[in-house]
Amino acid sequence: MLKNVVLLAIPGVAPFEFGVVCEVFGVDRSDTGGPKFDFTIATADPGAVRTSLGFDLMIANDLSVAAGADLIAVPAHSIDAIDERFLDVIRQAEARGAWILSVCSGAFALAQAGVLDGRRSTTHWMHADRLAEEFPATAVNPDVLFVEDRGVVTSAGTAAGIDAALHIVRKEHGAASANVIARRMVVPPQRDGGQSQYIEAPVQECADDSFAHVAQWMLDNLAADLSVEQLARRALMSSRTFARRFRAEMGTTPAAWLNRQRIIRAQELLESTDRALETIAQDTGFGTSAVMRHHFLKVLQTTPMAYRRTFGLREAS
Repeated sequence: MLKNVVLLAIPGVAPFEFGVVCEVFGVDRSDTGGPKFDFTIATADPGAVRTSLGFDLMIANDLSVAAGADLIAVPAHSIDAIDERFLDVIRQAEARGAWILSVCSGAFALAQAGVLDGRRSTTHWMHADRLAEEFPATAVNPDVLFVEDRGVVTSAGTAAGIDAALHIVRKEHGAASANVIARRMVVPPQRDGGQSQYIEAPVQECADDSFAHVAQWMLDNLAADLSVEQLARRALMSSRTFARRFRAEMGTTPAAWLNRQRIIRAQELLESTDRALETIAQDTGFGTSAVMRHHFLKVLQTTPMAYRRTFGLREAS
């Protein structure tokens, strides 16, 4: 059972992500039926550790305290030039089968240590492309809140670290313990969906005027049954030429682009209106709420109803 937790304070550490790990694992909640962990913060050179916001954390323990830890936690930090001593701690943790947790850009320390090789991972969506490019041996999923792969848990940005940490607590101490921590933190014990819900997805600009015209017409007619043949006629091209040039210009197929715009429009309506799901599905071209739900699950890893609960209008209290 998970007892000993060591949090690594890497120079450039992000205070919020650092605080997330402290809050989940560093607070004794045994008085309310929750777990109590042996929690320690360590760094390579004890003393002042500069944070990403410019103030210092005073850390008393060196990395030797991590030798027997059941969990090594790595919060967000400055991505470049990570001290090899931190990487050794991470490698040793993997070798003895300890849990390893990263929050946000903390995944880069895990990747530099080599523990993500052959594993699935995630990080903040703003860093996902860089992680995938610099460390091709890990399969990066930018759409989820966290990934667990054989004892290594990587989380998306900022508050997703809470989800990942509670996941580990749930696995090791059970749902009741995770629920106690979540209740004390005033957060859901398990959130629906993934970080793709939070990514701003503006309409891609077209360099070609003909495609800009067609793309705008598609946006104005999302509820219609739009076929490649119909769109090609509007662009005065053959279907094959239209599909090829659309992909070159827009970076995806007409069907995929249209589907994404329908999801974006449905998100807007779920956020700003109280229309029924069937009505929104019809207005955005999905036809039925069941079809819309399928696409939300596939792309956003959540349902329209769950999305509305999270982002929809709230009555003033």
